[in-house]
Amino acid sequence: MRHIRRIEIRSRKLVQEIFAGQYLSVFKGRGMEFSEVREYIPGDDYRLIDHNVSARYGRPFVKKFSEERELTVIFVVDMSGSLRFGSQDKFKSELAAELTSVLAFSAIKNNDRVGMLIFTDRVEKIIPPRKGQNHILRLIREILYFQPEHSGTDLGVALTTLNELWRRRAVVFLLSDFYSQKDFSAALKVTSRRHDLIAITLSDRRESNLPGAKLLRLRDRESGEIRLLDTTDELWQENFRRKYQQWQGNLLQLFRRCRIDNIQISSEQPYARALWEFFRRREKRQAHWVKV
Repeated sequence: MRHIRRIEIRSRKLVQEIFAGQYLSVFKGRGMEFSEVREYIPGDDYRLIDHNVSARYGRPFVKKFSEERELTVIFVVDMSGSLRFGSQDKFKSELAAELTSVLAFSAIKNNDRVGMLIFTDRVEKIIPPRKGQNHILRLIREILYFQPEHSGTDLGVALTTLNELWRRRAVVFLLSDFYSQKDFSAALKVTSRRHDLIAITLSDRRESNLPGAKLLRLRDRESGEIRLLDTTDELWQENFRRKYQQWQGNLLQLFRRCRIDNIQISSEQPYARALWEFFRRREKRQAHWVKV
């Protein structure tokens, strides 16, 4: 409970100081709904004149509309074995919990509903969207202390389940390291068309840069395979880094092809700046669309 409380306090502070206004500006409601009528003021759009009310009172009235603000926000969270890794002060799964907390508190501050889908190589838990602080604390607790039945990763099955359960458009945050044993590009493309999908890539520096001059015994958290690696070999180290960069480049290309926003979060760096830069990029892009 102390751990959850610390995350809650930190998240609320970030939301109050940085993210609340930005969240509201980049995640718009589903559309506009009728609010009321008022008397016409010179300069009003004549297309908004309510002819029935105007005829009844003998003077022009216009319709007022307000944004249908309430959104559904879904967190699709990877809890496979590779998320239980961290060379710094936290696992990637803990990083996922903190990010979910910040974004979820931003959502409920704007009266949005929040739900969650936890997956490994299958869907392990589904929490329907709800509002309220206690609901958000439950989501944090689930991520921090959830004990998955499986250790593999299948992003495709998670996204397919999401699309079947939530057919109405939602804001979807997909938190994963994207080490999927199966191809998920088709499911990602479908989800990006149906929902406002944001991919959050979680990483640790030791996944791309192993310590040199050591003989390492490593176990794969998903397959259980154990390998003995001689990292004193500089050629092997260079090949290891090259393969990681190639994999990361292919992943970024996939996100671009699907027109998906991507936030890259590393466990050894503060995540607040990465979130702030994401909101700023998205605000600029939306301003450009309005201008065009």
